[in-house]
Amino acid sequence: MNEIFSNIPKVTYKGPESSDPFSFKYYDADKVIMGKPMKEHLKFAMAWWHNLCAAGTDMFGTNTADKSFGVVPGTMEHAKAKVDAGFEFMQKLGIEYFCFHDVDLVPEADDINETNRRLDEITDYIKEKMDATGIKLLWGTANMFNNPRFMNGAGSTNSADVYCFAAAQVKKALDLTVKLGGKGYVFWGGREGYETLLNTDVKFEQENIAKLMHMAVDYARSIGFDGDFYIEPKPKEPMKHQYDFDAATAIGFIRQYGLDKDFKLNIEANHATLAGHTFQHDLRIAAINGMLGSVDANQGDYLLGWDTDQFPSNVYETTLAMYEILKAGGLKYGGFNFDAKNRRPSYTFEDMFYGFILGMDTFALGLIKAAEIIEKGTIDNFIKERYSSFDSGIGKKIRDGETDLAELADYAAKMGRPELPGSGRQEYLESELNRIMFH
Repeated sequence: MNEIFSNIPKVTYKGPESSDPFSFKYYDADKVIMGKPMKEHLKFAMAWWHNLCAAGTDMFGTNTADKSFGVVPGTMEHAKAKVDAGFEFMQKLGIEYFCFHDVDLVPEADDINETNRRLDEITDYIKEKMDATGIKLLWGTANMFNNPRFMNGAGSTNSADVYCFAAAQVKKALDLTVKLGGKGYVFWGGREGYETLLNTDVKFEQENIAKLMHMAVDYARSIGFDGDFYIEPKPKEPMKHQYDFDAATAIGFIRQYGLDKDFKLNIEANHATLAGHTFQHDLRIAAINGMLGSVDANQGDYLLGWDTDQFPSNVYETTLAMYEILKAGGLKYGGFNFDAKNRRPSYTFEDMFYGFILGMDTFALGLIKAAEIIEKGTIDNFIKERYSSFDSGIGKKIRDGETDLAELADYAAKMGRPELPGSGRQEYLESELNRIMFH
C-alpha cells in the first residue's frame, strides 16, 4: 500500500515555542494532569464522515477538496482507500479512536441486502487495520437523515415501511459496532422533528421514536453490547424544530419513556450554541443529571445561525468545557469526536492535519487550564461560600427536608425583611479566570 500523506510527517509534541506547523504545541499525550495522562482525559476520535468524506460542497458550490484518495469514488475500492487514508491519518496524529455512520463506510446500494454485504466486507478490512494498529472504535451510528426516504424522519416517520427500513439500518449498525468493539451507539435525530404542526402528531411521533430506541437497546444487549447509548441534542437544522432540542429536553424525553438506564447524552458544542446555550451549559445540565456520555468537539460561528462544524480554537470555551467534564469525573465510555470539517477554501491534505492539530491543542490547553482552576479552588470555594446560608439554621432545615411552608412563612414574618444576598462577584471571577488563562 502506498503512503497517501507522504509529504506529512508524524505529528509529535514540540511545545508552545515550536514553529513547526506539524507539531503539537500543548497536546502532550503522556503528560499527567490530575492523575491521568492527557490521552486518557482526551480520547480523541476521527469522524469518518467529515474527514474522509466531506469535500467542501455547500448549498452554493461543489467540491473543492479531493477525497478520492486516488480511486474512483462510489466504489468499494474507494471505500477501502478511505480506510487506508483514515488509519494512516490517525497514526500520524496519534489518534486512537474513530466514529462512523453506516453509509460513510460504503456506497449505499439500491437493495439493503447488498448494502449490508458491502458493510460486512469493509468492516472486515477495518478490523484488520484495528488489530494491526491498536486503533479503536469510539461509537457507531446509522445515517437516517440523508436519504430521501427519511424526509419525514426515521423513528418519527409517517410511513411504517420507512420505519422498518430505519430499524434495519439500526440493527446492522449495532452489529457493526459490536463487531468492531465500540462502547457507544449514537442516535442523532437529524430529521426527527417537524416543519409545521399543521400536519404533525407530536405525541405519536415521539412515542414511535422511543419504541425504536427500546428495540435497539433490547437487540444490542442480546448480542453482547454493554456500552452506552447516546442521544445527541440539536435544536434545528435540517428540520425546523427537532425533538432533541437541547440537553434538558433530551433528558426529559429519556426519562419520560423509560430509557434512562441505557441512555446518556453526546453533547456537541455547535449544537448547544444553536439552542441558545453555551457548550458549558449543556455539559453541566447533562452532568448534574448523570447523563454526560460523550462529546462532539467543534465550535460554531456566533454570527451565523447554522451548524458550521468548525475545528475548536476558542480556548476559553474548551477550558470551561473541560472544567465541567473534570468536575463530573470524566467520560466513562465516551471521548472527544472531532465532528468538525475544514473550511471550504482549506482544501488540501495539509489542511486536514492543521484542523486536527488546532482542535487537539485547543482541548489540551483547555484541559491544562481547567485543572488549574480546580486546583486553585478560587471558583469552587466562592460558589461554596455563596450558598453557605444553607449549611446551618433554617437553610439546613430546607436542604434536609425538615421544614414546611408554614414554618418558613413564620420565619419570614419574624425577620421582617431579608438583607440583600451576597454579591455574585461576576467581574472578579472573570478577572480570576483571565489570570489563570494567561499566567
